[in-house]
Amino acid sequence: MKRFLAGAAMAAVMAAPVAAQDADTVLATVNGSEITLGHLIAMQALLPDQYRELPDQVLFDGMLEQLVQQEAIAAAAREVLTRQMELGLENEERAFLAAAIMQQISEEEIGEDAIAEEYDRVFGSVEPTREYNASHILVETEEAALELIEELDGGADFAELARQHSTGPSGPNGGQLGWFGAGMMVPPFEEAVFALEEGEISGPVETQFGWHVVILNETRLQDAPAIDEVRADLVDGLRRARIEERIEELTAAAEIERPEVDFDVGLIRNTDLLQN
Repeated sequence: MKRFLAGAAMAAVMAAPVAAQDADTVLATVNGSEITLGHLIAMQALLPDQYRELPDQVLFDGMLEQLVQQEAIAAAAREVLTRQMELGLENEERAFLAAAIMQQISEEEIGEDAIAEEYDRVFGSVEPTREYNASHILVETEEAALELIEELDGGADFAELARQHSTGPSGPNGGQLGWFGAGMMVPPFEEAVFALEEGEISGPVETQFGWHVVILNETRLQDAPAIDEVRADLVDGLRRARIEERIEELTAAAEIERPEVDFDVGLIRNTDLLQN
């Protein structure tokens, strides 16, 4: 019966003239309540992306069937509407309308001038930061670290010793740690790296992970990111700020009264108060 209802509705839509297929086109009627094309359009607009990417026919059938079932169930619920249901409906309506307004605000176009201004605000005063490229060999004891340093002083290859002896995850990669900046490594390790010249090998460095022998491969100054690299983040930040500003404006303009009541806040858990 469910498949027949959805199929019949689809056949009716396909048989209707194209000009008649507007948002008010009726796709199904359940207990006298009409389900229209507009209902499906509004529903799909709120679906997660993975559902909206479904083929049109699959999406159409699934949404129509869901709305038909929901209306049939809702009709039964209206027959036994409780105070808790009524209040829940009010909360859902309030939340839906508020979310819809916030969505409209977030979708308003953000111009290039605003993005450029935000970029200058966030990154305009950012100084270039020093980044370090280092490798290390991690061993369990200071004695083992000293033995490695002796081998390195004798001309041994750092990467090869790392592959042979390092117990850290970077060992198979010759101890290479890649680029990092201040605050990204544990303090003793970071202090040792910052004290090295390029190509210099440290003495044994102890951290909570064990003993390290470190070589500083090179350093560089990292400038602030280009505007295109952070455009998406800037736009997201501007949208959030716009929404927060609008929330504050609407809340400030509303007539809000908060009567002083000697109130037991624990009552919010007492669903017995909602019983008819």
